[in-house]
Amino acid sequence: GPYMAPMAFNVPVTVILSTVVAFLVTPWTAMRILRPAPRPAESADGRPRRADLYERLLRPLLRRPRLSLSCLFLVGVLFLLALLMPALRMVPLKLLPYDNKNELQLVLDMPEGTSLERTRAVAERLALHLSAVAEVVSVAGFVGIPSPVDFNGLIRQYYLRLAPHQADLRVVLADKRRRSQQSHAIALRLREALTRIATESGGTLAIVESPPGPPVTATLTVEVYGDTGVPYARVVEGARRLAARLEREPLVVDVDVSAEQAHPRTLFVTDRDKAALSGVATEDVVATLALASAGSSVGQLHDPYEVGPLPIELRLPLEQRSDWHALGELAVKGRAGIARVRERSGVRDAPQPLVRLAEIGHFEQHRADQPILHKDLRPVAYVFAEISGRAPAAVVADLLADRLDEAPAASASSPRPLDSRSYLRPGGGDAWALPAGVSTVWTGEGEWRITVQVFRDLGIAFAVALLGIFLVLLVQTRLAALTLIIMSAIPLTMIGIMPGFWALNRLLATPVAGFPDPVLFTATAMIGMIALAGIVVRNSLVLVEFVRQSVDAGMALDEALLRAGSVRMRPVLLTAGTTLLGNLVITLDPIFSGLAWAIIFGVLASTVFTLLVVPITYRLVYADARTPAEGGVR
Repeated sequence: GPYMAPMAFNVPVTVILSTVVAFLVTPWTAMRILRPAPRPAESADGRPRRADLYERLLRPLLRRPRLSLSCLFLVGVLFLLALLMPALRMVPLKLLPYDNKNELQLVLDMPEGTSLERTRAVAERLALHLSAVAEVVSVAGFVGIPSPVDFNGLIRQYYLRLAPHQADLRVVLADKRRRSQQSHAIALRLREALTRIATESGGTLAIVESPPGPPVTATLTVEVYGDTGVPYARVVEGARRLAARLEREPLVVDVDVSAEQAHPRTLFVTDRDKAALSGVATEDVVATLALASAGSSVGQLHDPYEVGPLPIELRLPLEQRSDWHALGELAVKGRAGIARVRERSGVRDAPQPLVRLAEIGHFEQHRADQPILHKDLRPVAYVFAEISGRAPAAVVADLLADRLDEAPAASASSPRPLDSRSYLRPGGGDAWALPAGVSTVWTGEGEWRITVQVFRDLGIAFAVALLGIFLVLLVQTRLAALTLIIMSAIPLTMIGIMPGFWALNRLLATPVAGFPDPVLFTATAMIGMIALAGIVVRNSLVLVEFVRQSVDAGMALDEALLRAGSVRMRPVLLTAGTTLLGNLVITLDPIFSGLAWAIIFGVLASTVFTLLVVPITYRLVYADARTPAEGGVR
């Protein structure tokens, strides 16, 4: 994708230039600068002491096939346990982590029909609370009009927030270098108090953080459809049932439905006959009611203390424009020439009377129609939700597991705790159902849709990368078995990556105001795992190449395997150490820290296990052959 495309270009270019420097510049520089150094301490036979320790561990594994198989079996068990960690939800998965921004946005929705003044009062309460927070620099409120639209607001269509019951608050935080908590942790800390203020006032509040990647409508955006012939009211009912179930799900916040709340609509029905007799046209009635309720701008007031001119609006006070009887007392002047009277001298225009609205019509109250949304020509209702402290995949899996075909009976049992749930046994025990003929699509919109697509594409890319590595090594070795031995270092990275992320959550993840703040295995961590495939292969390639050269020179296979590990251990450890140090700085970045941690843990595990697994596997495959060509599989 466009966010990671530069990495795919920069890494090969960097590797090519690094190779050129390693073959041309480094030898010449070493010849000019380096001087002979004292030899390290050696054992009785002239080899470094570290070789004795390594050979004592490896020699019995090479000479005893059962011990070798037991060692490989243990490594296989560790690999399977590492794969089980995500399935057991010990390692949370998410598309991208939260970035550390210098701003937050609060989106306030009061009940439909709330006056602008009431919405402003609630927004001022929120701003007053925020002004007492140490990390908050300033707060700007926008009531009845949208705040300045950014990329995220463009996708979420915040520019349409023009109703008097809607308000936006833009919160500017102190610079990230001057505060200890990241913006996401600050949002978690403030969520409970801000939500309580909005709830006490009858509204709902959403805390919107700037996304680190492509903006989406919501973390979870569920599409609710109805079968052919199903009324839209049933689709809306299904959306509300799903929203109610999401509100009961732990750590799911900011639940909303695209359907409007039921609210009355007041209509003035004109008696056309009476209006015609009075010379009053329908558009005159409309203009009078519009002026009384919505008002009309009659000028502008220029205040030196205001940024822009203030509009002067003419309309009735709130208590009068909300009263049918008061509106019915408004007078409408009839038009000239519409009504005529007959006299002895002929027909002339009737005088223009002043008629009360109540005399030419009456008010009626109806239920407002529900707007019908469509996607791909199908009626749809959306359910939006944000997740605070959990992986979206876990929420989706639990809700799908709890769904029933028919409405469940009321149950007094409490939901299962989060610690007891996994992808192998999902569900919280809180059953729910949709109306007949109503279905849901979880991957139509939102971050969850992008998450599924990205991890699917990265999985395909990982498979293609493995195939490419296999073909390159196969061309070089001409032996399929030897190629697989070299590539055995790749799955060993999982033994380090998944336990490493689990350990990070145990050591570094601390709750904020009761909300978990886990270390997530993100798409960048997946990219790091793919990059590891090319990094760790060189360790086993160095060992295998040394073994082949030693065997070709006449050395026994067991001795060649022992010498390969002891002699090549230093360059293997040095390359692993430089890789760790190079990625250590990246762990400070909130976005790419997952990539760095994946490489660090993967390199550690693969380096340690490669020094054991590769010699053991090589010995088992080529035990009866002098060279790989004699015992390998072409």
